[in-house]
Amino acid sequence: MELHPMPLDALLARAFEELRAKGSIFDLPRKKFHVPDPALDLSCTFRGERAATPVGPAAGPQSQMVQNIVLAWLAGARVVELKTVQVDDRLVIPRPCIDARTVGFNVEWSQELRVEDALREYVSAWMMIKILQEAQVVELPPGTGDVLFDMSVGYDLRGVRTRKVSDFVRAMLDARATIDGLRPLLRGPFARYRDLDYDPRVAAGITLSTFHGCPAGEIEGICQYLLEELGTHVVIKLNPTLLGYDVVDQVVRGDLGYSHVQLDRSAFEHDLQWDECLGIVERLEGVAKRRGLTLGVKFTNTLVVKNHDRFFPNDPVMYMSGAPLHVLSTMLAARFRARYEDRFGISFSAGIDQKNFPAAVANDLVPITACTDLLRAGGYSRLQGYLGRLHDEMRRVGARTRAEWVLLARGQAAAAAGEVLGEEAAAAVREHLAGPGPFDLRGLLAARGWGARHDAVVARAGTKNLVAYAEEARQDPRYAHEQNRKPPRKLGSKLWLFDCVSCDKCVPVCPNDANFSVEIAPIDQAAEEVVVVEGGKAEVRAAAPYKAARAHQLANFADFCNECGNCDVFCPEDGGPYVIKPRFFSGDASYREAGGHDGFYVERVLPRGLRMRGRIDGVEHTLVRVPGAPDRFEDDGVACEVDPATGRVVEARPFFRAKPGHVLSTWRYLAMRALLQGVLDQGATTPVGALLAASAPEAAPLPAGGGA
Repeated sequence: MELHPMPLDALLARAFEELRAKGSIFDLPRKKFHVPDPALDLSCTFRGERAATPVGPAAGPQSQMVQNIVLAWLAGARVVELKTVQVDDRLVIPRPCIDARTVGFNVEWSQELRVEDALREYVSAWMMIKILQEAQVVELPPGTGDVLFDMSVGYDLRGVRTRKVSDFVRAMLDARATIDGLRPLLRGPFARYRDLDYDPRVAAGITLSTFHGCPAGEIEGICQYLLEELGTHVVIKLNPTLLGYDVVDQVVRGDLGYSHVQLDRSAFEHDLQWDECLGIVERLEGVAKRRGLTLGVKFTNTLVVKNHDRFFPNDPVMYMSGAPLHVLSTMLAARFRARYEDRFGISFSAGIDQKNFPAAVANDLVPITACTDLLRAGGYSRLQGYLGRLHDEMRRVGARTRAEWVLLARGQAAAAAGEVLGEEAAAAVREHLAGPGPFDLRGLLAARGWGARHDAVVARAGTKNLVAYAEEARQDPRYAHEQNRKPPRKLGSKLWLFDCVSCDKCVPVCPNDANFSVEIAPIDQAAEEVVVVEGGKAEVRAAAPYKAARAHQLANFADFCNECGNCDVFCPEDGGPYVIKPRFFSGDASYREAGGHDGFYVERVLPRGLRMRGRIDGVEHTLVRVPGAPDRFEDDGVACEVDPATGRVVEARPFFRAKPGHVLSTWRYLAMRALLQGVLDQGATTPVGALLAASAPEAAPLPAGGGA
């Protein structure tokens, strides 16, 4: 099943209508939007540019579609590492591909869109964030909405040098053509945003994903090409195998107790080695400086391990993330920082969550990206929790800026100043800390003629914090197997089309916002009918009652669903919401593409009607609704006219091809009628309604029809 992005105008229609009607955007409630504290400055500098917070999604499932990126921004992300683009954009990825039951494993590793579609999505997201800021959907003090996009490409020099990938990078560096191509979609109520000054430099840097086994010379060659030929800032994402097999084995299987994890020794032998890594960054440093660009590193990529489970039944290896990777990545970052201090910027991604995010910020890591934790209950809203926790910690120690938090979090301000500037500076800082006023190291250093060394003092404090934290994390039981071995609880009940426990967990844990709720009129048809073909006629007969007791139901928008399986992991019932719940498609093309799946799509029938196509138990059905007329419902054997208010068959006739004994059960009509009406009643607040709204001729309301 391929992903099919939604046009920008439909996404905007849904976002603004949902905000008006429900107080949410893409199912994220307004109360979960990040509202900065104007007294605290969380801003950071990344590749020479300013971002309002140091946090965002890592290149992965949360950063490949417009709604993903917008959701992350609403929750507080201000550095977005876009999903990795590579020349092979027709990958067949196993399904399911994400296992977040415990620490996190996956078998997906690149964009699931065509390269040209990825470009359009990234630029559309860039424009939509600008529009949301202009519309003031969140009360943001000046500068606190500033966001940076960071590209990610891979995985070999041949692929990166292709016209497909290189043109993608160039189009992200100067997106004027793509922006101008999207402006015509800003019409009607959004016409006011058509001529906004959208910055054409959507992303100025690249985080290079060095896939396992990529040779040292290949990595260096790719970086040289990006720096010299494409003119982008570069961050090299490194692998945890740099620690060596024996160290990783001792930490993961020994110290942390993940004895069931089977390391792949060959990965350590074929991956970049520590000395090779140091040689690469030192040689590339000069290349970057000559081009007026920056070079940094990122810790880390996932850890390749042998597949010890049957969750991914056909894959010999998988990629580990989460808690154990946090320890490994922190150790590597500390080792690198201890050698180079602030000579190279370090970005970080591994097992970040609300509890350790403040510590990661105190370690002077920029940016800090998350993935696995955002797949858990709450989804993107967990980012707001990260920033809220940081706010609390900063207030506790009296820090007003991110830099002051680095200095005060572990009380390293005086020691760092002493190491950089000498004992006189250390004494001055100690005296300043003991004084009555607010902490202001920048002002203190400037007054004493040391202002130019402020950032070096902050970096030294970050290094000291990071080295201490790395050892603490290795011994912290929260990263050990014992505290990360229990999967989400299951109730033992099974899902069906309607009526589940209605916990709604499947909605926020979907990284693509493919799952959504719909309110229906509960179905309690005391005498369901079946239409039976006999003797060339269609006879209506009574059948067993059909019921859907709850008004609140869950559904899936198939065009956004990559069947990753994450909603199944967190659903208390068995079967998987993305498999069992009503699956809606954007139209005939995606519906036909998924011929092996049941599902529905809705389209307009001129002048004022609607047609709903539905595949139930593999059988095709059609429901046509025109105001003031009976509903028409048919399968491949029988056509019926049905009273939309009562659900009773008014007239039925067989098609000439109908075989004797053919049966059409009208519970299928009842189900489709309820879903159609539920979608219509919610207008553009669902992805289905948003597409209908975007396709609506002016002054052509959706037909209301009858209810159950």
